[in-house]
Amino acid sequence: MRPDVSKKLAATAPKKSPSRAIIGTVVAAVLVVGVVVAILIGSSSKGGDDAGGSGLPAGVVGGKGGGILANAAPAKASAPTLEIYSDYQCATCARFEAVFGATLAELTTAGDVKLILHTMSFVDTNLKNDSSRRAANAAACAADAGKFQAFNSAVFAGQPAEEGTGYTDAQLTEFAGTAGITGAALTTWQECTSSGKYAQYVTDVQATSEKAGVFDTPTVKLNGKTINETLSTPESLVAQITAATS
Repeated sequence: MRPDVSKKLAATAPKKSPSRAIIGTVVAAVLVVGVVVAILIGSSSKGGDDAGGSGLPAGVVGGKGGGILANAAPAKASAPTLEIYSDYQCATCARFEAVFGATLAELTTAGDVKLILHTMSFVDTNLKNDSSRRAANAAACAADAGKFQAFNSAVFAGQPAEEGTGYTDAQLTEFAGTAGITGAALTTWQECTSSGKYAQYVTDVQATSEKAGVFDTPTVKLNGKTINETLSTPESLVAQITAATS
């Protein structure tokens, strides 16, 4: 921990999880950027076999273990690439989504940024459950339905207040409905989710993220450069994306 921010970290650190450290800035009494530190590296990449085969969900960038492109339509050729590494049980990630989610949705809709989301799952090891992996698999299934970003937002909005409670199957299905997955697409999503079709992909994302040196969530990279410490408001994010636009 750096001496210049130690007092701020002490004041804002989550009380229920001594394994986490939060970095960033407090703006209008809202914690907007932070990190959840992975305690157990490597062992966090546990998961079942891919029941649906070795295929990847729609929108994967970079092949096996790559993140999923959130843009529903192609981004502008001049748009910079923004990558976000998060875990669905990370409380700070949920706060980040609450502050920046709407702005990110606007930017992707306008094609002003190429948004790639990496769904990590190490918090399962810390909390001794499988909710991060199950939610990440469900999100990958939502990508096949063309509703990845909306599902991602719904999961964070519905994150349990009590750390470690995890997500039930019924809650994940509710998030699918919130994301707009209905009818035959919902049936396909349910089959994909219940079979753990992308379980191996989820495991690979965790392993690939660790190989890239990412052990904390949320980690935000703009054109490959981590920008956590320069984020404070949605406006600051937009300003950096604008400056990075070629």
